[in-house]
Amino acid sequence: MRIRLSLSLLLRSLIAVVAVLLCALPQWSSTPAWSHWGGEWLRDRYLALQADDRLEDRILVVDIDEASVASQPWPWPRSRIADLVELLLQAGARGVALDILLEKPADAEGDARLAMLARHGPVVLAQMLDYQPHPVPLRNGVLAGGVAAPQPGAALQATGYIANHAGLAQSRHFGNIGVLPDADGVLRRLPDSAWYQGRLYPSLSRALFDCCAGAGPAPAAAVGLERIPYRRNWAAYDVAQAAEVLDGRLGKADVAGRLVLIGSSSLSIGDRIATPLAASSAGLLVHAAMLSARLDEQAGLAPRPLPGRWLALLYTVAIVLLASYTLPRLSAIANTAMLAASALLWLALAYVLAPRDPLLAPAAPLLSHLLLLAVAVPFHWQQAQQRSRQLLGTLRQYVAKDVVNELLRSDLKDPLAPRLLQVTTLIADMEGYTTQVESLSLEAAARLTTDFLDCLTRPVLEMQGTLDKYTGDGLVAFWGAPLPNADHADLALDAAERIVREVAAFSAARARQGLAPLRVRIGIESGAAMAGDYGTSFRSIYTAVGDSVNTASRLEQAARDYPHDIIVGAGTAARSQRHRLLPLGEHQLRGKEKPIQLYTLELQP
Repeated sequence: MRIRLSLSLLLRSLIAVVAVLLCALPQWSSTPAWSHWGGEWLRDRYLALQADDRLEDRILVVDIDEASVASQPWPWPRSRIADLVELLLQAGARGVALDILLEKPADAEGDARLAMLARHGPVVLAQMLDYQPHPVPLRNGVLAGGVAAPQPGAALQATGYIANHAGLAQSRHFGNIGVLPDADGVLRRLPDSAWYQGRLYPSLSRALFDCCAGAGPAPAAAVGLERIPYRRNWAAYDVAQAAEVLDGRLGKADVAGRLVLIGSSSLSIGDRIATPLAASSAGLLVHAAMLSARLDEQAGLAPRPLPGRWLALLYTVAIVLLASYTLPRLSAIANTAMLAASALLWLALAYVLAPRDPLLAPAAPLLSHLLLLAVAVPFHWQQAQQRSRQLLGTLRQYVAKDVVNELLRSDLKDPLAPRLLQVTTLIADMEGYTTQVESLSLEAAARLTTDFLDCLTRPVLEMQGTLDKYTGDGLVAFWGAPLPNADHADLALDAAERIVREVAAFSAARARQGLAPLRVRIGIESGAAMAGDYGTSFRSIYTAVGDSVNTASRLEQAARDYPHDIIVGAGTAARSQRHRLLPLGEHQLRGKEKPIQLYTLELQP
């Protein structure tokens, strides 16, 4: 029993620890698989639901869209790109960033103009760092800019690059447009800085922000992948067609004081990426989202950070502790409902926490709930079933089958718990047992005892009695527990009459074999008693305790003074409805202060 309890406790503890780990590992592990199971899909849904349409008027997105490409097929002459940049600067743009790679020289005049603008004006040119291993590293163009850094630190390490041609290498500002989508193809993070061969290179949005938003020079400390805060829907960004700018249809008021990002949404150019907000978005809008978030932080408009990971862990620990208390005490349905309600509550909390903690794995507590639901609830249900089987096994040792079935139908919470009930106790044994067995062999004595107890037990169980215990050559039984029964006195008298008849038949069979006759002595009394499972962790027994039980024992002993096999107390006589009892007068029982009226059962012929 102790080993079984220890194993059960160990398994419950193991389930609790694994449930907590399922929440903690996705929160603090850098393994992509844990990040995936931590609920990127759930965070994506939250971002899509919370992204608003507030106009982002600090940024202007100039799109080389399908209409712009239709008026001038791609690739454009460098002079046309230079015209676009120059017109925006003349209109009062605070800074211009090109999300376009210019790997090879083109028209000399256009390249020269663009180089001059990038060298002397607030212009950020793009270059793409690569993060994938290749047999031959990518090294196209001339990589420029960056800050010296002997070690990468937290920055993402690049394996190669695609940069602009040498004529643009003297430009003042460069921004990295290399991206690293997650395994499912969705872009959720951008490298704030990337490291390649001893230098740190800022992202395009960081470079534009540092050069032109009054933020000062880029910090020397390396910052790695940053979660992209998709706070605005794409419709919230002010997008102008490149053709509008070139044709002079965009006024200075639409440009002045704004940071400008130039890129393309044209499918023919191919700069498309999957994001939490859309399956296919212009890559330029991702840089716009990062730039918008930096401007929000600068203006103090960013949501206040919250320790979402720690709150998720504390929530999970609280649920595991609550489940540890409720699982053994409530039904499987109630525990399932509790866990379902807890999961819904967490979904509501995660909706608030996810935007406030980019490191939060919002689905991780749901994994813990799923484990508790799939493992802990069935485990405790199985434990409850095992306890029920043990309970039924215990009951069937004492109680007739019909009583057990009725007990199950009664749906008592703890049928073996001690309760004060009105019961009738029957105590029977063999008269002269020692004399009967002293001349017998051990086998014959055992057989006699077993056959005699059969004569006593069968009527008790047939009359729905509860077998308390055997007393060597006799037994103790009672009626009215564990299920109350208004007919308990008459059922006990029925059993007593059958016992007398069975013992008489058994004795007659022995007499025909030349063996000594047998006599049974029976004492019966009714009254209040505490009936229940009594004992210790080592052993217990279902029994009844009370004055009426003691009186029945004294009545059985008093039967030796009467020529009657059944001696009935006043309590049973008062409760019997269908038996004829003959008074025997008063008798002083041992342990009683006053004589009590005794009766015997008139046996039917």
